[in-house]
Amino acid sequence: MSTTESDGTWSDESDWEIGEAVAEAIEEVTSPPPVLAVVGRPNVGKSTLVNRILGRREAVVQDVPGVTRDRVSYDANWLGRRFIVQDTGGWEPDAKGLQQLVADQATVAMRSADAIILVVDAVVGATSADEAAARLLRKSGKPVFLAANKVDTERGEADAAALWSLGVGEPHPISAMHGRGVADLLDQVIAKLPEVSEVAGAGGGGPRRVALVGKPNVGKSSLLNRLAGDERSVVHDVAGTTVDPVDSLIELGGKTWRFVDTAGLRRKVGQASGHEFYASVRTHGAIDAAEVVMVLIDASQPLTEQDQRVLSMVIEAGRALVLVFNKWDLVDEDRRYVLGREIDLELAQVQWAPRVNISAKTGRAVQKLVPALETALTSWDTRIPTGRLNTFLKEVVAATPPPVRGGKQPRILFATQAASRPPTFVLFTTGFLEAGYRRFLERRLRETFGFEGSPIRINVRVREKRSAKR
Repeated sequence: MSTTESDGTWSDESDWEIGEAVAEAIEEVTSPPPVLAVVGRPNVGKSTLVNRILGRREAVVQDVPGVTRDRVSYDANWLGRRFIVQDTGGWEPDAKGLQQLVADQATVAMRSADAIILVVDAVVGATSADEAAARLLRKSGKPVFLAANKVDTERGEADAAALWSLGVGEPHPISAMHGRGVADLLDQVIAKLPEVSEVAGAGGGGPRRVALVGKPNVGKSSLLNRLAGDERSVVHDVAGTTVDPVDSLIELGGKTWRFVDTAGLRRKVGQASGHEFYASVRTHGAIDAAEVVMVLIDASQPLTEQDQRVLSMVIEAGRALVLVFNKWDLVDEDRRYVLGREIDLELAQVQWAPRVNISAKTGRAVQKLVPALETALTSWDTRIPTGRLNTFLKEVVAATPPPVRGGKQPRILFATQAASRPPTFVLFTTGFLEAGYRRFLERRLRETFGFEGSPIRINVRVREKRSAKR
């Protein structure tokens, strides 16, 4: 596909192997790299091991008592193989809740990862929390690697050998702090990781998967019960094993929908910081397992940082999104005005998401949720043909060229939609495109093609300068 434009914004691609670059970029973006989760109880060295795998200091390595942290994902590379490392973070629960929390961490990892490293402190030996995690992992069917950490000398390897008792295979003696044994462990991990993730953004047939998430007491359980009860439509609860949270199949609008992990979101853990961690892990797990996420917000109260944090999780995960403002029966005219201002100011990053104002308690407007879900999923699945995309971009760029940077105006040579779920575009350019210009292009894409309810990702590939010798 070769085009020329008299204004020089669109370039003849014959001087660049565009096809090869496009193929590489499409492969890179459409093939989600495999996911490796690192799990274990607090202070066994999970974050230190993550940093060692990454070859850089990214993860926080101090667990501050009472402070909870979300699960974090990092891009990693070992011997040329790309993969994602998930650090499941640390927390400070009471002894009573620890076993349950570590088990839950393992459950979410099993659901959202292709392989798992269970980190155990070889000096301390196997604890009841380690055993709880190992029991679940044995049943997962996923490759599990037991990292016996804090083995700094050959004498410590006897401590590591004792961890065979956990029943998850050979203990790999390592020192995450000093790097001892980590390369050998990674070699074995890479050998078992699939080339392409079998869980990340997996599509598949069957009912569309919906997550119902939001801060505590926003009405998630009430809404789920309303959706299930009013329609008398719970087909059945999918039989939950000890490793899988229970999903609810609910008939709505003539279709069956799978509400993921909703039972787990309603469970309680006795200890405060542990409960917060548990809720965070559950929310992450529900989002990871879903295709579309309904984020519930209490319309009667000011928007909170927790609301923003949940929305950020959804955008980062690349899921379709519907904003559901619950408790509308408690919203008077004054609150409606203030809420409108809050939405304009604080939810600017998700202006593209459909909004539905409901009351789970009274049933107000609940029937509007299905059309919103269908709109968001249609956008999420959308793919624009390459020819149409490039025609659109040429017109946009001719009217509003990219800003000059360093005395030169970058040109967009070619564009392709490399993936859907979420729609992901790759632009091949002669120079860097400012973030503001990429946001402008996203706005124009939305104006022209819709994409209501779906995040959009725009990746820029800058053409490398050729050497003078050809």
